[in-house]
Amino acid sequence: MTRMAFWRAWSIWAVTVAVAATALVFNRFYPLPATMTGLSGSPAGLLAVVFIGSFATVGALLGWKRPANPIGWLLAGTGLTYAAGGFTLVLAHFPQTRTLANWLGWVWLFGLGLGVFVLLLFPSGSLPSRRWRPVAWAAGTGLAGWVLGNAFAPTIMSANQPTPNPVGLTGPAGQICKVIGFGSVLLLAATAVAAVLSLVFRYRRARAAERAQLKWLVYAGALILPALLAQFLIAQIMGGGTAATNLENVIITGAFALVPIAIGIAVLRYRLYDIDRVISRTLAYAIITGLLAGVYAGLVLLATQVLRLSSPVAVAAATLAAAALFSPVRRRVQRLVDRRFNRARYDADTTTAAFAARLKDAVDLDAVRDDLASVVQAALEPGHVSVWVPGPARTGGGGQ
Repeated sequence: MTRMAFWRAWSIWAVTVAVAATALVFNRFYPLPATMTGLSGSPAGLLAVVFIGSFATVGALLGWKRPANPIGWLLAGTGLTYAAGGFTLVLAHFPQTRTLANWLGWVWLFGLGLGVFVLLLFPSGSLPSRRWRPVAWAAGTGLAGWVLGNAFAPTIMSANQPTPNPVGLTGPAGQICKVIGFGSVLLLAATAVAAVLSLVFRYRRARAAERAQLKWLVYAGALILPALLAQFLIAQIMGGGTAATNLENVIITGAFALVPIAIGIAVLRYRLYDIDRVISRTLAYAIITGLLAGVYAGLVLLATQVLRLSSPVAVAAATLAAAALFSPVRRRVQRLVDRRFNRARYDADTTTAAFAARLKDAVDLDAVRDDLASVVQAALEPGHVSVWVPGPARTGGGGQ
């Protein structure tokens, strides 16, 4: 079973990577005009391969290691779907297949639809309860309706301009297919919201391990919001140049690529309980970055606008001040964040530090042993604590 799962999982991975790499290389040497795609002149093709590769690799790993859990196969299918969507850009180069490329535009939303099932089944691979079965059926109906509507609508629904569908139906049947296609988008959006709510339902009923798994997914998903904000700020500050577009693509693609990685860590339970530490460090450095950026900007404005110093001197002084403030600000912010978001580690560190301070003046071995056992019990809460103290070394004597 494991051997079959290995070959099945990595075969899907190989096909996905081959299709995505083919599309990347072809579009690198024969780029589409900017009027046909917004990817011309940017590294979005390479970033798309990174995005697709993260889904394909994590999906293959989970499919191999956890073949009974459908999440791995869903991630692998998502990667393959997006690779097929990228390959439509190759088909768009040729007049004979350009209509087919437009017709296959439904592939992109199909990949998003698979993500709804990932959320519904995460992390165990089963629904939270039987009450969520209608949501799963609705998501499947939405996917089927999206494909059916795009396949037989009188015009290609995913095309930028009205394009006749070569296999589209005419008359009332075609209009029905068009309504089904648009209605399926709304249905998929509703099921996506319900799938997010299912994570809240799971978290309320979950035990410690499953809560940590859910935290990994929520953490990765939460990083998308600041990535979108950064993308907006970059567009406003730098404009719409190539450098700005490249930076936006790097940030947003990297954020989305972290989602399957977090899912892989959660399902495999690799370093599962480090999530609280990861969250606290992320929040701490985000706060530190914001504070130091504000201090830096304030000092530059103060020096140039109020004190009328030259710009290079102001920048150098602000840089030195921000560098000097980094360590004390980091320690202070980290303590505050750990108190709120990593309380267990904060309490353990505090308890350990207090024990180390007491140990400096301790002379009674029995008291130290009892104190050590109580510290370990308070910091780690193990099921059993034992302290082994070696006895005095014995010296051998000569026989008579």
